[in-house]
Amino acid sequence: MGFNGKKILVGITAGIAAYKVAILVRELVKNGAEVQVLMSPDAHAFVTPLTLATLSERPVMTDFFNKETGSWNNHVALGLWADLFVIAPLTANTMGKMANAMSDNLLLATYLSARCPVCVAPAMDLDMFAHPATQRNIAQLAQDGVHIIPAENGLLASGLSGLGRMAEPQTILNHLSVGLFNGFNPILKGKKILISAGPTYEKIDTVRFIGNFSSGKMGYELANMAAILGAEVQLVSGPSHLTVKHPQIHITKVSSAEEMKNACLHIFPTVNIAIMAAAIADFTPAQIADKKIKKQKKETLELELLPTVDVLAAMGNIKEKGQFLVGFALEDHNEKSNAISKIHKKNLDLIVLNSLNDHGAGFATDTNKVLLIDKNLNETPFNLAPKKEIAFHIINHISKHA
Repeated sequence: MGFNGKKILVGITAGIAAYKVAILVRELVKNGAEVQVLMSPDAHAFVTPLTLATLSERPVMTDFFNKETGSWNNHVALGLWADLFVIAPLTANTMGKMANAMSDNLLLATYLSARCPVCVAPAMDLDMFAHPATQRNIAQLAQDGVHIIPAENGLLASGLSGLGRMAEPQTILNHLSVGLFNGFNPILKGKKILISAGPTYEKIDTVRFIGNFSSGKMGYELANMAAILGAEVQLVSGPSHLTVKHPQIHITKVSSAEEMKNACLHIFPTVNIAIMAAAIADFTPAQIADKKIKKQKKETLELELLPTVDVLAAMGNIKEKGQFLVGFALEDHNEKSNAISKIHKKNLDLIVLNSLNDHGAGFATDTNKVLLIDKNLNETPFNLAPKKEIAFHIINHISKHA
């Protein structure tokens, strides 16, 4: 899901977030894209053309023609050249001009000439962003086929905090990568999805726990991918260092299997699809010491474990018609038969099988290799790839059957 060989126009307008776009340009070039930067005249006050020219390996364009040589920067040719046009940050001023077909600079004229997909990342103060005129212009651009990369909540240049902050460069990069991969088709628009991620920690005493090596990476990539593709996502996460920034991801943090069960069973009746990627503990201590257990002279410590509630099976028991339930199976022997058994026992529509015998798959890796098996025992394999790409394949597959 890279950018190798893609021709990308990057338009920069006069917002304080313009300095971050240097990172985006660098990452696009690093991932194989040919990048041409266009700047509105006032954007020069926020980031220098020299910086962007160095990173893009091309001269930056701002004017319709070179005042010294008279050579023309052909906006029509630029619009035809590009595979993708991304404008970040998109200020309220440029947004209003785009929505009303104004073209008083090269960036705007190129936008009106572009035949490729256009993505924008709005950025402005919270009151400007919330103003009815701004929201009307956003709706107009969306109606015109422009792909909106949602603004984020956060600290703004005014010192206030709220919705209007430009999406971070990596978030923009993810949107562009997924969009190019699937033709900017919001395949999950209108869908509500529950995704679980990460491990659970089962307390032994006040400082110790039983856990596993799950990092939560696969679940978080699934949540991010589902949100990019239009879904409203409820992410229930066990302990993880990972964070989410997409405004359509609502996260519930839990620790134990019991907390995971309560959260998932509460949310599940409200969603269309549930993807249970969390590595939930099968056992939990029968007793939790209220103080740290001290090392004693005896050589062993006996720990009684009780089975936890099977959260996936509990969800399968209450699944209603029209809901689509997906489980994960991480196996190290009899992989396929164990996965198929879970489909039947837990009333699943699909199971995602990982094997610990596959190098680069499973816990704490940046890659994965999976086999999708549906309730009719149809199999769809996906070879080793970055978890972001595997997440797209899983979500894309679900969208065709849910």
